[in-house]
Amino acid sequence: MRQKKIINQRSSFWANLFKRPTEMSELKNLLRSIPPFEKLSSKYLNQIIKLTHNRNYEENEFIFYQGDPGMSLYIVRSGGVVVSYLREDNTEINLAEYSTGDFFGELALIDGDTRAASAYATEKTNLTILFKPDLDDFIKKYPNKGIEIQEGIMKIITTRLRNIYNEYFELSKKIYSEDKK
Repeated sequence: MRQKKIINQRSSFWANLFKRPTEMSELKNLLRSIPPFEKLSSKYLNQIIKLTHNRNYEENEFIFYQGDPGMSLYIVRSGGVVVSYLREDNTEINLAEYSTGDFFGELALIDGDTRAASAYATEKTNLTILFKPDLDDFIKKYPNKGIEIQEGIMKIITTRLRNIYNEYFELSKKIYSEDKK
């Protein structure tokens, strides 16, 4: 594993977030493929799109750091992203890799807690970002649609949690069978 030490680095989370407009139909199709937004009509998808922002990242540029405020969902429009956890001994553990059409950061739309890991671009990357306060305002304005969005977020979380459980059980079986040898 790669050793990494971060000293006095600041997150670019707050800088240059809004660089260029998106093509609405492309983003609409992308949003329709994500559980929180898949059931929304064009009218409400257009409202969500108005709330999104775009940001370009260079290769190895951090999107956010472990411990940053969790305030947004990220959708990969192009490029690639790695999410990694930095242990106390400065060992970096890659947790996930995302590419075009993938999304991450959905927990921030629920709890707004700090980021449990860091994310950085593995190549030139364009992300569409939806901030929690903007989504919260949408939900207050359209509570029935807000319920649909929150159900979609819960679908993502439960699916990912089930996958983690399955990985844990498979690992437990493997460890158990090795211990019996």
